[in-house]
Amino acid sequence: MPETLQPDPKRWTALIFIALAQLMVVLDATIVNIALPSAQADLGISDANKQWVITAYTLAFGGLLLFGGRVADLWGRKNAFIIGLVGFAGASALGGAAVNTGMLLGARALQGAFGALLAPAALSLLAVMFTDAKERAKAFGVYGAIAGAGAAVGLILGGVLTEYLNWRWALFVNIFFAAIAAAGAFAFIHEPAEGRNRNRLDIPGVVLATTGLVALVYGFTRAAEKSWTDPSTLGLFIASAVLLAGFVVVESRVKAPLLPLRVVTDRNRGGVYLSLGLAIIGMFGLFLFLTYYLQGVLHYSPMKSGFAFLPMVAGMIVGSTQIGARLMLRVAPRKLMAPGFAVAAVGMAIMTQIKVDGNYAGVLLPGLVLMGLGMGTAFMPAMSLATHGVRPEDAGVASAMVNTSQQVGGSIGTALLNTIAASATTSWFTSHKAVGANPKLHALEGQVHGYSIAITVALGILVLAAIIAAVLINVGVQSGPQVVDADGEAVEDFAVPVIAH
Repeated sequence: MPETLQPDPKRWTALIFIALAQLMVVLDATIVNIALPSAQADLGISDANKQWVITAYTLAFGGLLLFGGRVADLWGRKNAFIIGLVGFAGASALGGAAVNTGMLLGARALQGAFGALLAPAALSLLAVMFTDAKERAKAFGVYGAIAGAGAAVGLILGGVLTEYLNWRWALFVNIFFAAIAAAGAFAFIHEPAEGRNRNRLDIPGVVLATTGLVALVYGFTRAAEKSWTDPSTLGLFIASAVLLAGFVVVESRVKAPLLPLRVVTDRNRGGVYLSLGLAIIGMFGLFLFLTYYLQGVLHYSPMKSGFAFLPMVAGMIVGSTQIGARLMLRVAPRKLMAPGFAVAAVGMAIMTQIKVDGNYAGVLLPGLVLMGLGMGTAFMPAMSLATHGVRPEDAGVASAMVNTSQQVGGSIGTALLNTIAASATTSWFTSHKAVGANPKLHALEGQVHGYSIAITVALGILVLAAIIAAVLINVGVQSGPQVVDADGEAVEDFAVPVIAH
């Protein structure tokens, strides 16, 4: 049996900087949403190109995540973490200083690329640094709260910066986050060398996975722009299916695969990736429509609309740290994940009742609180279970799969639900003629109907996530071995050696 070394005494301080980096990456997916109208006016970005400010980031991020996760395994998670931070800060500075559309879009794609290196490195560092069951639960509780609440924090921060400074600070602010996190990483993060993967990089796997995921995400983006039956949309989906099928074939045959199939064919990890991806589809769709609803219908300012999400952030923090982390060592993960997604679905159901003359306290407040509590409770065991039982050398790519399900889910959710809302609004206008009606009120009623239908679909997706978590995930309480050795045998009591420096 391997000798268990003393855990790194600086691990809790290291967690602060890992969480800060994760917050930066997650909030950047939404902070630009609030700033986008100002950036569009300042740089003269066309309506056709404005969505690319968001899509350039998610395309690069989602497409390169598996590559980033394997690079972290090969070259060291601390190295990947610091390089990712420095690159992300540089790309953010470039975007904040943008003088035209092309410069901003290029910077956003660079942000996504470095985020794809940074995010899996951050999660896999937690997997190898926190080896005690109770400590692991607390650490993943903090990480789960950050991962869940970061998108909503981005809306708040984006509103404040845009209203009181200007849109460029929605990008410049990352420089401060990255500088603090990088300094902390140099001083406090010490990665165990025993978990390093010494194999060569699987180049065919990198090419197939990256192009396949980019085609998938781009396909949903084209569906939102054009239609689901547009030849370019269908072509992208077909190309994605062929490329990803080729990826699976290659991974089953090469000696050192980019994504060892054992990582995803495990019933429990597969259940986590699938249910988490579906939940993110629903949640990102909600962010999109509530932002439109608050600013366009209730006439909230950018800052006020950002702060309107605070109850959801609070709910996520409570659900993750006070419910998920406390119960994780007592009950099986599916008994937290399935009810968590179900509670979030109840919150979503309440929010389907939005109206043109609706009030925040009666509908949005209880809905957002329940959404936050449910998602926070479910995220915490999901984040931990995603790296449960993996070999140390696979921790990076297993972590990358969590981020992949989130990024791809977010992109799909935005495109899918945006298309559904637009279609529902058009149908409503067809069946409700504006004869004698106030034209402005009539237009708002059609928009709100579309939002409500889209939120209803998101509700159904959340229910499906709860069912998948309940049916597929069958592992017991996570107080047993968290990692396995190179032969696939469980290492007793989390004995991943963490060397103090």
